[in-house]
Amino acid sequence: MTDDEAILDELFAVIEDRKENLPEDSYTASLFTHEKGENAVLEKLGEESTELLLAAKDDDREEIAHESADIVYHLLVLLAMKDMDLEDLRAALRERR
Repeated sequence: MTDDEAILDELFAVIEDRKENLPEDSYTASLFTHEKGENAVLEKLGEESTELLLAAKDDDREEIAHESADIVYHLLVLLAMKDMDLEDLRAALRERR
């Protein structure tokens, strides 16, 4: 697996670390401690999904990539919140082959 292929694993490891250690200056950690709880992440997923749809409508490839990355990031945070991991996601994707 190349570094690029391992990026999701690396990102998820950082998210898990932020969840465990909760550094004060971390946006990711703030999602785990937000007063709205998981609703904060769910709202971000909704917001980013809307932004992705608008970027797609405008055929803005750069913005499509950016908003897709935001969705993946917030999805990984949600998985961590639910005590799930990338293997859970991979297993579900394998079932769809």
